[in-house]
Amino acid sequence: MPACNPPRWKISDLDFSSIALDRVRSDETHFYLACSASFVESGSDLYTRNLVDLFAGDDEVTTWLREHWEAEELQHGRALRAYVQHVWPEFDWESAFRGFLEEYSTYCKVELLAPTRGLEMSARCVVETGTATYYRALARGTREPVFRDLATHIANDEVSHYKQFFRFFRRYREQEGLGRTRVMRTLARRTWELRSEDADCAIRHIAKARAPERAEDARYLREMSSRMGRTVGRNISPGTALKMLMRPLELPRRVEAAVQFPIEQFMTRVFLR
Repeated sequence: MPACNPPRWKISDLDFSSIALDRVRSDETHFYLACSASFVESGSDLYTRNLVDLFAGDDEVTTWLREHWEAEELQHGRALRAYVQHVWPEFDWESAFRGFLEEYSTYCKVELLAPTRGLEMSARCVVETGTATYYRALARGTREPVFRDLATHIANDEVSHYKQFFRFFRRYREQEGLGRTRVMRTLARRTWELRSEDADCAIRHIAKARAPERAEDARYLREMSSRMGRTVGRNISPGTALKMLMRPLELPRRVEAAVQFPIEQFMTRVFLR
């Protein structure tokens, strides 16, 4: 059983009163980035239920999911919500989130998980790679110190989660006799899905509450999504992400070096599209 370590940080560690409002208050892209992240993180319990169902009977995994992963993911959501409400107090976060959650819950189904426990653990490694990369990019790209600290805390948590999912993956890989080809297919599919319906769903519901006249404006929604993607894409560090992404394959060093460039290009496309 993983050790029950205390949380690495608490929301009270963040001094919201010191937020540099003049740097972010009028930044619409920053607002959408922070708010969409708060929505997705606040819906993490939906995925926890699915994963607990998939791994029923494996007490080590299900206990860690409930007591560590879910608790930390929901703390991310609460901290991001507090940030949004401090900078943009006029935004009706609760109402917008309810609309988001109603739609988002339709994407979170057990049947959408990978076909085996081991492959789902490899998929979770991709997700944690993506979120760690995403929050590191947000930390690098912001001019606001409190948000930089918050994004850094979250990125560090995601790296820790990755390590735990990878440990579970190795155990299941041996049990299921998973070959590299099956793992590679799962990694590629899940990487391409990193920026899919989650962010688009959040953007739609934020716009509905923030600017109702633009909620049905497909061109505006696409442009906002592109602006968010460019902000992240300019600040990603593909080298670190690549090592995390490829680790479940445990490729020989020579082969890993040969595929490094095309995979870096693929990951950049994922974040910029």
